[in-house]
Amino acid sequence: MKLLTKAILKKLPTIGSNEKNNKEHIAHVKLFGGSCWSWFISEFNPDTKECFGWVEGLENELGYFSLTELEELKFPPFGLPVERDICFESTPLKELM
Repeated sequence: MKLLTKAILKKLPTIGSNEKNNKEHIAHVKLFGGSCWSWFISEFNPDTKECFGWVEGLENELGYFSLTELEELKFPPFGLPVERDICFESTPLKELM
């Protein structure tokens, strides 16, 4: 499964653009993997494949994470990859937190 499609990339703001424009952070994509990990992407840098958003896992935190690393990640015991929640609807980060 492709984690970020062309349609998704078109609607994802670049990193830092929400602050510059005084806009609220909206999670446009939810990725998940393993039994307890979720990554919610609100901004993206297509050159570096760096994401900004909310991460839920062993700890919950707002910050940066690498799409490249998520694409390579495999969860034991069956080596399942990170997937995109195709039913997720854009949600303000403050509601997810």
